[in-house]
Amino acid sequence: MSASATLRDVIGLDNRLPRLADATLVLIDYQNTYRTGVMALENADRALAAGAGLLAAARAAGARVVHVVNDGGPGTPYDIRAEIGAICAEVAPVDGEPVVVKKSPDAFRDTDLEKTLRELGAGQDLVLAGFMTHMCVTFTAQGAFLHGYRPTVVAEACATRSLTAPDGTVVPAAALHTAALTTVGDLFATVAPTVADLVG
Repeated sequence: MSASATLRDVIGLDNRLPRLADATLVLIDYQNTYRTGVMALENADRALAAGAGLLAAARAAGARVVHVVNDGGPGTPYDIRAEIGAICAEVAPVDGEPVVVKKSPDAFRDTDLEKTLRELGAGQDLVLAGFMTHMCVTFTAQGAFLHGYRPTVVAEACATRSLTAPDGTVVPAAALHTAALTTVGDLFATVAPTVADLVG
């Protein structure tokens, strides 16, 4: 079996990875939500460590940085007013790094993200990483693409969880992660396997 051409190739989109220094880093839902309890992700700590390395590299390169958090409200695992919904300490924002609050998987939907990017003077290149690969990372990549940006997703800095498929079988987290990145890479974004691919 041979692979089909991607939609990006068919319509002639640029598949070159951006320079991190020239891009804006958007960190998506790196919240304690995903490290413990009902929403704990497989490989969350490994992805978070990669995300912390990506953030450090972006800061060192002078890149713009935006943090995105999901707010599910009081009593949920996404309560940003509680420790469970707080941004993980390893990637906590510093002064001057805006935090955008969202309530849906696409961080562009009904949020200040696009306004924030304009105010930061962001160009077209966005580098995305975070939780969960198949949900908020995928749909934010789609949103970025539809808003005219050139997003890139950093694979090793993302993670997801195992889910039950419609036929009742379990889709392992690694398979869902790969499928989501394949979906994203078909049209919405380029995919950088590792942080080193953007800074090496």
